[in-house]
Amino acid sequence: MTSILFIVFLPLAAAILAGFSNKSFGSAFPKAVTTGALFIACLLSWPVFIHYLGGGEKTVTPVLNFIQSGTMHVSWSLRVDALTAVMLVVVTSVSALVHLYSWGYMSDDPDQPRFFAYLSLFTFAMLMLVTADNLVQMFFGWEGVGLASYLLIGFWFRKPTANAAAIKAFVVNRVGDLGFMLGIFGTFLVFKTVSIDEILTAAPHMAGSTIGFFGGRFDTMTVLCLLLFVGACGKSAQLGLHTWLPDAMEGPTPVSALIHAATMVTAGVFMVCRLSPMFEASPVAMHVVMTIGAATCLFAATCGLVQTDIKRVIAYSTCSQLGYMFFAAGCGAYGAAMFHLFTHAFFKALLFLGAGSVIHAMHHEQDMRYYGGLRKSIPITFWGMMAGTLAITGVGIPGIFGLPQIGFAGFHSKDAIIEVAFAAGQTGTWFVGVFVALLTSFYSWRLMFLTFWGKPRWAQSEHIQHAIHDAHGHGHDDHAHGHDDHGTQAAHAHHGENAEEGQGATPDAHAAGAHDLPAGTGGYHPHESPLPILIPLIVLSIGAVLAGYVFHGFFIEPASGESYWRGSIAFNEHLMHAMHGVPVWVKLSASVAMLLGLFSAWYAYLAKPELPAQMAKQFSVLYDFLLHKWYFDELYDLIFVKPAFAIGRFFWHRGDEKTINRFGPDGSAWLVSLGSRVAGRLQTGYLYTYAFVMLIGLTAAMTWAITR
Repeated sequence: MTSILFIVFLPLAAAILAGFSNKSFGSAFPKAVTTGALFIACLLSWPVFIHYLGGGEKTVTPVLNFIQSGTMHVSWSLRVDALTAVMLVVVTSVSALVHLYSWGYMSDDPDQPRFFAYLSLFTFAMLMLVTADNLVQMFFGWEGVGLASYLLIGFWFRKPTANAAAIKAFVVNRVGDLGFMLGIFGTFLVFKTVSIDEILTAAPHMAGSTIGFFGGRFDTMTVLCLLLFVGACGKSAQLGLHTWLPDAMEGPTPVSALIHAATMVTAGVFMVCRLSPMFEASPVAMHVVMTIGAATCLFAATCGLVQTDIKRVIAYSTCSQLGYMFFAAGCGAYGAAMFHLFTHAFFKALLFLGAGSVIHAMHHEQDMRYYGGLRKSIPITFWGMMAGTLAITGVGIPGIFGLPQIGFAGFHSKDAIIEVAFAAGQTGTWFVGVFVALLTSFYSWRLMFLTFWGKPRWAQSEHIQHAIHDAHGHGHDDHAHGHDDHGTQAAHAHHGENAEEGQGATPDAHAAGAHDLPAGTGGYHPHESPLPILIPLIVLSIGAVLAGYVFHGFFIEPASGESYWRGSIAFNEHLMHAMHGVPVWVKLSASVAMLLGLFSAWYAYLAKPELPAQMAKQFSVLYDFLLHKWYFDELYDLIFVKPAFAIGRFFWHRGDEKTINRFGPDGSAWLVSLGSRVAGRLQTGYLYTYAFVMLIGLTAAMTWAITR
């Protein structure tokens, strides 16, 4: 399958050309090269996916021999099977649309060649990860997406908060990557190979064996799987290693869409599903995966309830939806986990890019409290985000009482996860899934109501005031320029926006709720975004509407699912049968939760808009707890950051300055200086002094010679 070579290496070639292109080419050449390469890769990926829908067999395309050391042989090969095919269409489709979107969104940025080169490099790294035929190759892609995310989150490197967010993402992921590396080392130690096929074939036979670890004996597969899962927690922002993801919003909005929908955060889910036969051999590891996934799902959803930054609401929803994927995998429903990853890519990219279109229309404003009444001003953006909201909240008709099961993308995938948790006997996890479905509906519709309904609250926005000021003859268009909050941190601080929580800022505990702000446009007129921004929204809307209905059979139906996956994941046909046989009230539970969330959001933000501020004041302790994201950042700052800085300062001042420098270079320089001063005193410049010294020396020499 030679097309896989083009799919994987075209983005790399485009990144090199764009990154090293001379400035005399301008921005058009790197934009055209990278976007064209991604659309070609996308067009080549869909036939591969369709081929596997029809029952294609796994292929491995050799590229080169990489490492030969003793018994370890690592070849560079591109593995394509049903699991890879899903990831190929997800990565290339979303990345191609993000590239196109960036033509409009980043049009005024002076560093567009660098930005597009980073996007293509990011895509290449993710493609290397998903086509890996061995763990070393997977680790190359794993670290590649970490590097590219650092470059893109910190793209606006002159902005301190962007630099801090990039470093935070890089450092937190290093913690996860340490676990992943130990897992790879342990896997090679046990199986004597890094080949994925050989490892997965031998994994079931290792069940019940033990391995030495930290001075004790533990179940082999449990130790290996938990170490690998630590890596997944870092990349996919699961509870404990999640703190980098909300701050990643400091990067441009197209970056947020690419990270959250198709690349970095999906890597952990993909890895667990790729190595699913290993996890199947350890019930303890599977239970840990399920528990951490459910906890992350709940944690992130509660944080999303109180955010005012439109991008942060969607960021926490990503974290929550990833939790759904992991607890599905922990229940043994790897097909359901991948199905939700597939549908999530469409509606999450749609929501992020739609949010970017809103920000573009509102002159960089990201605080939803300064929105309102936008649905008539930007109708295409509104309907795109409506499609994404209907998908993420799971709107649809359950297949009961003889009715056909029809719904938006998230309805088919998320409801399947909730049902499979009940079918697997995990009642607690099922309850968490249903409750989070209610919270997801509430914060998603809250975002829609604050942004598109109600009276305009634009006049008090400092960004809008700048736009109005510019429009009155001060040299700028009255229309947004597509740079998010690039260089506008002060305005967010003025609004009490909590985009810099984690960087030391204290969130404003609803000092100015949306209801408290005076209505008015201030004379500002939002404009719909240009075509390069709108076309990706329209295409992704189609995916958000149809992806679940069209493809659910291939991913999670017992017979057709087994036929599609063909051993690329551990597919439990019995569990899938049990999922379809759950009671009617279980099938209805997620839809009822969705409707309760919708009604609650409507009542709180449209029917009684003064209610949220009253609730925040009445339950101020709980509100502050959620607004501070369960105080994880503060806790980590106390336990890790401040002690690390204290230790660093101690070794700097006491160790480096007062010990090493004092007795090393500074001490040596002092001795040389002292010696030169002593020697200088002997150099008088008088001839008789030198003659006297010579006489003394000659006398001493003669005395020594006579008395020998």
